Amino acid sequence: MNKQKSTTETGVRSRAARLLASFALVAALLACQQDAPQAVASPASDPAATTTPAQVSGIAASGTQNSYADTVARVTPAVVTIRASRRSRDAQQFPFMNDPFFREFFGDRARPQQQQPQERLERGLGSGVLVTADGFILTNHHVVDGAEDIRVELGDGRTLQAKVIGSDQPSDLAVLKVEAAGLPVLPLGDSDKTRVGDVVLAVGNPLGVGQTVTSGIISAKGRQSGVSDGSFEDFIQTDAAINRGNSGGALVNTAGELVGINSQILSPSGGNIGIGFAIPSNMAKSVMEQLRATGKVRRGQLGVVAQKIDTDLASGLGLDQARGLIVSYVRPGSAAERAGLRRNDIVLALNGQPVNDPNTFRNRVASTAPGTEVTLTVLRDNREQQLRASLGEFTPEGARGDREGDGEDREDTSAGAGKLGLTLRPLTPEVAQRLRLPAGTQGLLVAGVDGAGPAAVAGINEGDVILEANRQSVRTLEDIQGAVARAGARPLILLVGRGDNQFFVTVKPRQ
Repeated sequence: MNKQKSTTETGVRSRAARLLASFALVAALLACQQDAPQAVASPASDPAATTTPAQVSGIAASGTQNSYADTVARVTPAVVTIRASRRSRDAQQFPFMNDPFFREFFGDRARPQQQQPQERLERGLGSGVLVTADGFILTNHHVVDGAEDIRVELGDGRTLQAKVIGSDQPSDLAVLKVEAAGLPVLPLGDSDKTRVGDVVLAVGNPLGVGQTVTSGIISAKGRQSGVSDGSFEDFIQTDAAINRGNSGGALVNTAGELVGINSQILSPSGGNIGIGFAIPSNMAKSVMEQLRATGKVRRGQLGVVAQKIDTDLASGLGLDQARGLIVSYVRPGSAAERAGLRRNDIVLALNGQPVNDPNTFRNRVASTAPGTEVTLTVLRDNREQQLRASLGEFTPEGARGDREGDGEDREDTSAGAGKLGLTLRPLTPEVAQRLRLPAGTQGLLVAGVDGAGPAAVAGINEGDVILEANRQSVRTLEDIQGAVARAGARPLILLVGRGDNQFFVTVKPRQ
């Protein structure tokens, strides 16, 4: 009996335990259902409840940075305003009155009526970057060019007199010095490591409104703006707003490092349209070091004109792909000539590194010290070979002469070139001298261009000289006629001389 009672009690307790477990499970499910609406509603009812530590520090939960305040606080003290001034005189209104002949004709009574030249003070505004604690400043050459008085306004309110340590027009860079110590410094970053799409900040004093920070991205690298005189350009392009007064200011990355010196904008109106250019910090560093050491910049020079090979040019040259640079001109007595480089050679590499852009190639040569030996990988007659050249030293060339006609009556004496849309005539030594072509230039003068013809489409202008057709010299109209006939329906490769430049173009003759 006791045994039976014990068994019954055990069964009751077991059933009770199972019932309690079931109730607990149901309660838990109900709790989850009650919590779910609260979890969805909480962001709308209490936004602060969902704020994360990352968002508080300026980084959204998605990883997107929504504030650069900390970076700006570190950067802005090292960016300064530069005010440069120089004195100039207005042109004399009646300069001919100083001529004795006119004074005799008009008499001295006319002299008191002359307005004497008035002296004016020209003021310029720009920006600069402190790169050393003892007062060395990087800025643009054009900000201080010709200045007689330069004053630098620091972020702490001080205004200091500055002197020019060195200025380099080809790179548009200058180094200034102010007498101070313990100044804030902007560290130089590695501009080669920047990538298109990186976020950057532009800091300067645009239009004199005061220090301003704008943001954007790197839009492109290795750009030529076409605004300057074609000097050594390797710009970082950015859509961060840059305006007048930003010149010489800082382009920084989000780590607060200087990656560029703001230099130019491209705009039809003079205002910002999102196309700005900055000099890479690596180029600025090299120029700055030379200016500080010697006051000038020395650059290597090869002495060639080379151009990019596009698809049409590659096809005409028989290349399986568009690569390398084709040499259109070798300057007599240059390092290239001494090394054995020839016109029509294709340069594939410099010191083992492929070259496909003429501007990049030129900058790499220029950044190498004069006298340095470089190795060129050249394709000649479909065979690769190595040439060694000891670089010469770059010297700025004089201004090129304007293209001008020969002044003689022009008549169509080149019916055979009709498929090209050109009027050609033999080039005489007198005309070559008038066009300021290199001594000994021979070829055919472009006396007329059909505006709707193939040559015009290829970019040939009146006053150009055709030097070669399909890598064969042309001296007579028969030469060009034969080249057109042999080309048939294929593009014709023409070597064109324009002033002291020579370049290749591909022209597809009319059929």
